[in-house]
Amino acid sequence: MKDIKVFLSEEEIKAKVAELGKKISDDYRESDKNLILIAILKGSVVFLSDLMRNIDIDLNIDFMVVSSYGASTESSGNIKIIKDLDINIRDYDLLIVEDILDSGRTLSKLIDILKMRDPKSLKVCTLLDKPDRRVCNVDLDYCGFVIPDEFIVGYGLDFDEKYRNLPYIGILEP
Repeated sequence: MKDIKVFLSEEEIKAKVAELGKKISDDYRESDKNLILIAILKGSVVFLSDLMRNIDIDLNIDFMVVSSYGASTESSGNIKIIKDLDINIRDYDLLIVEDILDSGRTLSKLIDILKMRDPKSLKVCTLLDKPDRRVCNVDLDYCGFVIPDEFIVGYGLDFDEKYRNLPYIGILEP
């Protein structure tokens, strides 16, 4: 096992997710909203689980599996949709739930694909934003933490499918 230095504690993450859930609830409380959370698997599953329990309005969820990393620590730029949505998203208020916004390549492509399906609205929520790595511009509507250019794991984030189960977010030391 590689060395991991705690970057964001379990308590810090829990507080931020509660704050995001309250803000999303307040923003989507209008009666004409039809919220669906679109989780990008696998990394966002832990964040989605905690976030939706902190949202106190009706919502639906669906999942996509999109890959660009494989066993590398860098996005390849080659986007592959492995699992698409099960729900027809026309006239839904979409909220994409991501674990981390890094280069923006994957999310930018995903936004373009989902916009073509005629949702009522589309917003993005990410737990972590790493702006120093941005290659494609992506507008964030909800962001938990802005972080430096470090390779992190835990709370759903992995390296070669390992470390997702850590309750905190840590910096993976080489």
